[in-house]
Amino acid sequence: MKKLLCVVLFFGVCLICSAHRSVASSLASADPSSYQHDDPEALVVSQTAHEEGTEQESFDEDLGFLDEEEEEEVLEISDPLFYWNTAMYHFNDKFYLWILEPVAKGYKRVVPETARTGVKNFFHNLLFPVRFVGCVLQGKGSAAVGELGRFCINSTAGMAGFINVVKEKPEFNPPEEDVGQAFGRWGIGNGFYIVWPFLGPSTLRDSVGLIGDSFLHPVSYVNPQTASLGIKSYDVVNKTSFRIGDYESLKEGAIDPYLAIRDAYIQYRKKKIDE
Repeated sequence: MKKLLCVVLFFGVCLICSAHRSVASSLASADPSSYQHDDPEALVVSQTAHEEGTEQESFDEDLGFLDEEEEEEVLEISDPLFYWNTAMYHFNDKFYLWILEPVAKGYKRVVPETARTGVKNFFHNLLFPVRFVGCVLQGKGSAAVGELGRFCINSTAGMAGFINVVKEKPEFNPPEEDVGQAFGRWGIGNGFYIVWPFLGPSTLRDSVGLIGDSFLHPVSYVNPQTASLGIKSYDVVNKTSFRIGDYESLKEGAIDPYLAIRDAYIQYRKKKIDE
């Protein structure tokens, strides 16, 4: 029974973040106002119908409409599993609000921020293999060298990574990479959108990338398996303690939270690949 509870807790706390990204941060950074309309084309037509101006202004507006439509096509994603995805969204939503967030709030009350920051730094340092391989797979030599340098310095002078010695050094803090981003850089498309129970939003491409990230995660090789799950679960609870309220803010600013989260996730991943 204890092993089963450990497994459930691990997959549950992975709702908002995973090894290859900080989902909560990406969603919180999205502009909620951009999700107020499901049909961007209808919105533009409605606006232009009430505007008065010269013929040239109307022509310019038409060109702007085409640009917006083209941008929407770039971010468009197939959602053939819509009913499954919406069901999993509601399931994950309740799990986060009823279990993960309350646990993170309690943890935040008893553990000082300095200690929680040290733990966050430690686990970030531990994920060096994922970021380093992601850089190498994309041919980002300078970023790979920066990742290697940060890992070596923080693992020694930073006391196993608990202290981020090079926090203020841009050359040692390149954009974070992962296997899924490498696939995107190679030109592999998102595939279809999918929401995993407990794990949260993803795509077919990123789901495959998660498997690669898992093999690169040092904690995956900790025995017994229940200990590995417990360590990863603690990492996620600690991370969530820094993001309490972000998820609710996104939901409050969107008419349809499911679409808001889906679009924010796709935009975030596209931005990470383009960096």
